[in-house]
Amino acid sequence: MEIHTFFLYLLVILLTARLFAEIASHLNVPPVIGEILAGVLLGPSLLGWIEPVEVIRLLAEIGIILLLFEVGLETNVRRLVRAGMKAIVVAVPGFVLPFLLGFGLSYAFLDLPLLASLFIGGTLTATSIGITVRVLTDLNRQHADEGQIVLGAAVIDDVLGVLLLALLYEFSLGGGVNLVNSGKVLTFIVAFFFLAPFAARGISLIIKRFDTRSSLPGLITTTIVSLVLFFAWLAHAVGAPELLGGFAAGLALSRRFFLPFGIALRSDVVFASRIEEQMEPVIRLFTPIFFVMVGLSLNLREIDWTSEFIWLFSLTMFVLAVIGKLAGAMLLRVAWPVRTMVGVAMVPRGEVGLIFAELGRTTGVFNNEIYAGLIIVIALTTLIPPFVMKWFYRRFGG
Repeated sequence: MEIHTFFLYLLVILLTARLFAEIASHLNVPPVIGEILAGVLLGPSLLGWIEPVEVIRLLAEIGIILLLFEVGLETNVRRLVRAGMKAIVVAVPGFVLPFLLGFGLSYAFLDLPLLASLFIGGTLTATSIGITVRVLTDLNRQHADEGQIVLGAAVIDDVLGVLLLALLYEFSLGGGVNLVNSGKVLTFIVAFFFLAPFAARGISLIIKRFDTRSSLPGLITTTIVSLVLFFAWLAHAVGAPELLGGFAAGLALSRRFFLPFGIALRSDVVFASRIEEQMEPVIRLFTPIFFVMVGLSLNLREIDWTSEFIWLFSLTMFVLAVIGKLAGAMLLRVAWPVRTMVGVAMVPRGEVGLIFAELGRTTGVFNNEIYAGLIIVIALTTLIPPFVMKWFYRRFGG
């Protein structure tokens, strides 16, 4: 590709993503849906102006790593402690059931390959904490009982999801399930998560000291991005996906993070807030490229929409995705309106589900039809719950 063509492509991607995100937000739809639709419009599905070439894939890869960094940065483990057993009751069944249902149906009834079925189950486990937090905040329910349960459960979902993602990544590289390699990968990941906070804490102290002495702007942004990229490389070195490094770096630098068992890793709240503030523009620049790339990677023209499979697959997976999340909430010993709201709030897959689906596509596990079906499921589970939650509170109050 000529350099001037790349500049034009990047210009169109950024502006179109922003325009569609603004429209989606105005319509009370998660902006991520607008960014995916921007990719569908620009890609082979509709206009065919832009192809998902390698240089755009690399920028999208940076976007997904920074996205997981943001997820880690916003993870609040104290919410989990406050929510206690209620969050665990919601999170564990809500994680395990969608995985087992999605995997079992794909492998036993749809006769899909083992690895594809595992990835499908993994995609259904996700919960988008970003979308859930936004809706709860809009409804002013983030500090209510159900809000604390949902946020605590979403933290557990994030951690379990990242571990599952690392295992599926290992399976995709090896071409199948290997329990010995899986055990090694999990061991490395546990060690990585244990050591990463100490490494990040030490590096952040160095960054803070240099920042007070530097007369040039941008030191925090430059060094934190470098730290995230280093953690991404380190994650790959231990056999995990690069995006795991982004999550670990964000978790370690979060001003709300602390290690379990009472071992606190105290952080400078003011400095941590400065990291969040200065990193946000960089994250907002790169993450839309990832979501546009999801749309660009879809070729809706190649899908046989008269095929029963695509509709049966999408509808069935959507039902399983909803039932799996509602089931965990129904185990709570609270009033049924609270149980219902907790279950609905856990349904949105959003960007987390897209990460699973995109990894399945890039590793060759999914064909175009399965990938498109999962994108439909993710879109529906992301779009519908916010409207249901708002209607529910208007109808039953809070």
